Amino acid sequence: MATKTQSQRWPPYPHIPIYLETFDENGATRSYNTISPVSADFRPQDGAIHALAAASTQYIPPVSPAATHFTNLSPIWPIPEPSPNVTRHQPRRPALQFFPSSKPRIQFASERPATPTISITTPHTTGELGLGIENGARTSHITPTISPMHKKPERSSNIAQIIEQKLWRYNSSGNVIKRWLFEIISWWISAICMAIIIGVLLYYRDGKLPRWYGGLTLNTFISVLSKISGAALILPVSEGLGQLKWSWFRGDSKKMWDFEIFDNASRGPWGAFLLLVRTKGRALAALGALVTLFSLALDPFFQQVVDFPERWTLQSNSSIPRVVQYDPRYGIEYKNGIEIGRQDIDLRAVSEKFFYDNGTQPMQFANGTRPEIPLSCPTSNCTWPHYDTLAVCNQCEDISDLLMYGCLNTTVDWIANSTGSGGESTYPNGTMCGYFLNNTLMTGYSLDKDKPWAKEVLLTRALPLITNPDRLPLYGDGSIRFKHIRNPLFDIVIVSAQNGTIESVRRQETPVALECVLTWCVQTLNSSYSYGTYEEKVIRTVVNDTDGPFPWETKKVVSAAINGTTVFYHENPTIEVAENNTDNMLAYGVSDQTHRYTVTIFDDIFPSWTTVANSSALPMLRFKFNIQKATMLKSLDYNPWLESSGIAHHLERLATALTNAIRSSADKEMIPGDAYDKESYVDVRWEWLALPLSLLILGATFLVATIRKTAREKDEVGVWKSSAIATLLYGLPDDMQRKITAAEGMGTPRAKAKNLKVKLHPKKGWRSSGNLISPMTPRMTKNEPPPGWI
Repeated sequence: MATKTQSQRWPPYPHIPIYLETFDENGATRSYNTISPVSADFRPQDGAIHALAAASTQYIPPVSPAATHFTNLSPIWPIPEPSPNVTRHQPRRPALQFFPSSKPRIQFASERPATPTISITTPHTTGELGLGIENGARTSHITPTISPMHKKPERSSNIAQIIEQKLWRYNSSGNVIKRWLFEIISWWISAICMAIIIGVLLYYRDGKLPRWYGGLTLNTFISVLSKISGAALILPVSEGLGQLKWSWFRGDSKKMWDFEIFDNASRGPWGAFLLLVRTKGRALAALGALVTLFSLALDPFFQQVVDFPERWTLQSNSSIPRVVQYDPRYGIEYKNGIEIGRQDIDLRAVSEKFFYDNGTQPMQFANGTRPEIPLSCPTSNCTWPHYDTLAVCNQCEDISDLLMYGCLNTTVDWIANSTGSGGESTYPNGTMCGYFLNNTLMTGYSLDKDKPWAKEVLLTRALPLITNPDRLPLYGDGSIRFKHIRNPLFDIVIVSAQNGTIESVRRQETPVALECVLTWCVQTLNSSYSYGTYEEKVIRTVVNDTDGPFPWETKKVVSAAINGTTVFYHENPTIEVAENNTDNMLAYGVSDQTHRYTVTIFDDIFPSWTTVANSSALPMLRFKFNIQKATMLKSLDYNPWLESSGIAHHLERLATALTNAIRSSADKEMIPGDAYDKESYVDVRWEWLALPLSLLILGATFLVATIRKTAREKDEVGVWKSSAIATLLYGLPDDMQRKITAAEGMGTPRAKAKNLKVKLHPKKGWRSSGNLISPMTPRMTKNEPPPGWI
């Protein structure tokens, strides 16, 4: 067989046009958009003529496109019957198939979908005119095939496909509610989550912080629901923005770049911000963009709605001691078989720290101080109701007006090396200058330059108004300013030089003069214990101020074992107080024996005085005058009886220490109280719900407005929402795509998209306006067929 040359590849009769059927097998009008030229590798086989045609019962010859471009073509004339054999070439690459089934699908396949084919074979003679191909054999046969439209849909094995198919059917429904059912349900999920949060907060408001199973806290619960609520709220907004993307191009032509802005707005806040700027807040889509932007703050606002401050809550009981009747048990001292006295070891141990030093100091405990009473507090905070207890009280009054300054020649009973008890005839006489109280020098110095005590100065003196050890009263009944107080433990006058210095005495400065009394009393206390620190406030103080005879009696005792005096106390100190603001009177006090033994504790320090030999010497304390024929001197590092030390405050601390010692004894009874501990509770700040509720309402408004707008445009724009399938199906025409992506053009496709305006036609798809690239006549390549040829 002779080989055809390159020029023989095209039909020898190029002026003969090719006629195509205008109706398909279903009788619908067939449209042809483009006619592609025949490939250069086309070869006829066995004389058969291969061309694209369709079966039709009626033949209507159309006008060839070549007739409109070439004026030198022959007139149109029909191709003689019979029709050529209709076959189909094997495609070189997978073809794009469209299956118009229940769900549109696009796939690449190695073969074209089968279509009904009509093949008619009829013998013909060589040289007979046809489609420009010589010696084509004609055969005819009919091969029935099944269209993909009538295929039974494949059963989805993936649950995602099943869900997608159901959603697609709803979106394709004619019912407006069904088309937006998924978005409506999503909005209701968001609303229900917010309602659950509000309901839980109402239930636990101002209550204890709940602890649920597995350690789940209220904060975690709110965080999870707020996340679900935010995600559910943003979904209908995103779908609404995706739908408004198609509606945006329905009317006038818009810039193609707007398509990307709308698409990005349905995906995140940055796109929503650009859309808000693009629409200037005037379009319905701006409302959805606004909801998308503010939804970023949903979770922080939900977290701010609830706070968990701490407050004190009752946990258990506590206790604190008090004493009604103090009756300590202690051993009796004997001398040669004769009882000589008893000692309260606890009270003496506490008192001696105040006699010769600064007293007891609070014990540091953690960040506070340990209480000096045996209270019970199982938590870090305990309180007790007001309670009454037997106590020791102190009062001091200024008696400086009773002092008189002068120089007298009298008994010198204050020098350091004197012997014996005060008032004895063994004391020498001398001339002294200073401040006197009833002829007793309280502070001063000697004028006797030739005496051993000439340079000695009296700094301070503590004078009991009931003598020791005879218990005889001075000033009539043993008191100056506290005659109304009965049963005192001591009543003393303390006079101290200003600042406790020798210079103030020689300058004749007025000293500090106080009368102080220590007595039994009943105190009403308000106690609290918090974080290791005990605090106590005295609400009320009651003392025994009843009248009565002088209770002390002193008798001389002369025996083989003892030659001295015996002191008796003929009264049981008692104080009656109404119990808990009722008419029930409760008697607080001690026995006469306990009172007498307690008084003897202070005989060691009262009377006493402090002297100093010169300005460079150490002051010496003279004390324990109850010891016969002995001189007791003590040099103190800290002298509490000097004015600079604060005598009144020192005695107040002594009274408190004695009270604590009494309340710590075996006679105590425990008063119940409350023990509190810090506990977190739920505090709801409703104002922080303003943003979430506002976004919920705006989301509903946006969704309803979008549904109404879509319902009005149902004949022009489908309900495609954010579907990527719709974007693929409704792409730009091929020629416009080539123009936008052409390398010769200026700028990138994105830049060109900002200038190109497009419009979505309800039936014809995208239509563009604007001239991106000047129209040019396509250049003919070698061996390319003329327009209109396949």
